[in-house]
Amino acid sequence: MASGPEAALDWRRASREMLSLALLDARNYTLQLLAHFERALGEALRTPVQPDIVPPPWLAGHVAWLAEYWIARNPQRALGPRCPADGVRLASVEPQADAWFDPRLVGLEERWSLHLPDLEGIKAYLLDTLETTLELLEHTADEDEALYFFRMALFHEDLRGEELVTIAQTLGVPLPLDLPPGVATRPPLLLPATRWTLGWPDDQGFALDIERGHEVVEVPEFEIDAQVVTWAQYVEFIADGGYDREELWHPRGWQWLQKEAAREGRRGPRHVEQIGVASGAVMQAIFGKPTRMGASQVAMHVSWWEADAWARWTGRRLPTEAEWEAAAVQAARRGFRWGEVREWTAGTLRPFAGFKQDAWAPQAELDVETLFGAARVLRGASFATRPRMRNPRARAWALPERDDGFVGFRTCAV
Repeated sequence: MASGPEAALDWRRASREMLSLALLDARNYTLQLLAHFERALGEALRTPVQPDIVPPPWLAGHVAWLAEYWIARNPQRALGPRCPADGVRLASVEPQADAWFDPRLVGLEERWSLHLPDLEGIKAYLLDTLETTLELLEHTADEDEALYFFRMALFHEDLRGEELVTIAQTLGVPLPLDLPPGVATRPPLLLPATRWTLGWPDDQGFALDIERGHEVVEVPEFEIDAQVVTWAQYVEFIADGGYDREELWHPRGWQWLQKEAAREGRRGPRHVEQIGVASGAVMQAIFGKPTRMGASQVAMHVSWWEADAWARWTGRRLPTEAEWEAAAVQAARRGFRWGEVREWTAGTLRPFAGFKQDAWAPQAELDVETLFGAARVLRGASFATRPRMRNPRARAWALPERDDGFVGFRTCAV
C-alpha cells in the first residue's frame, strides 16, 4: 500500500475489499474514542454544555445513523451520486434513530437535552449498523456508483473521528495521540508562475461537493514558507505587543479579540497557559494536560484573525488556496512540509465552477452553501486526521473565529 498523498488517493477510489477493512477500522476507532470519553467522564458521558461542540454520544450515534440512512435504509443506494435526497427509506434497526440523530429534526441546542440511549445502547447501534453495512457491501458491485455511499460513510466517519478528537481537546479528555515533533526551520520556497487547476476531477474517486469542480487559476510567481509558523515565531509577535496593536488586526478580528480578552484575558492562542518570551516555548493544555510546546513545534489552535494579524505584523500574507495546493504538490521534494496541523488560507469559502451540492450533505451537516463568503478555507491535515484522509487537494473550512481545531498557518511574501 502506498503512503502519503498517493495512499489517500487510493482510498478515494477504494475497492469493495479495501472499504470493508476501512469501515471496520473507522468504526473501531470511533468505539476506542468513546472508551476514552467514558474513562474521563463516566459511563453517562456527562459533558458540560458548550456552544462550539456537540455531545460525543450524539456525534457517535449520528455517524451510525447517516451510514444506515444512505446504505441499509436506502433502496436506491446503487444510483450513487444520482440518488435523490427525498427517496423512500426503510425502517431503522433503532425505532428512535431519526428522532435522535437526524440533524434536520434535532437542532444544536436540543442535542444537549435529548434522552439518548446509554453508552451501551449507542455502542450496540454502532455495531448493528456496521454489521449490516458490511453484509450489504459484500454483495455490492465493485463499481464507482455502487460503492459511492460506502465511500461516503467511510469519509464521514473519519471526519467525525477527527471532530471527536477536537472535542476531547476542548473538554480536556486524555487521548494517547503524539504531537508533531519540532522541525528545523527551512528558508521560504520560491515557486514559478503557473496555471493551476483547482477542483477534484470526477475520475479521481470520491470527493466532497466543496472539493469537486474545475477552476483554472493563474498563479503568479510566489514565495511561501516551507513549514507552518512555529511557537518561537509566534511568541515574537506576542512579545512585540501583537495583541495590543489594533493596526495589525482586521477590524472584525480586533472586535473578536476584544470580546475574547474581556471574557478570558486573551493573550495568545486557545489553550495556552504560559508564554516563554525568552525561550520561545509555551505551556499549552493538550488533552487536559499542561504540555511544554517547544520553540520549534508548530503553533496551533490559532484563529484566522490571529493568523492574519501575525502575517500583517511580519509584512507578509496568508497563501491563497491555489498557492498552497501548488506548493504542496510541486515542492514536496524541495522541503514543503505539511500535515502537522490544518492550515488557514487567505480567501473566503466559495464553490468551484460546476458546484452541485451532495444530496446527503444536509444530513451530514456538511451543507456549506450558507457559509459561502463567510467561512475561511482550511488546507492540509493535522496529526488528528486519519492517514487515508490526507491529500493536498482535500478541502475543509471553518469560520474565522474558530480556534478549537488543530489549526495553524504559514505565510507568503507580499
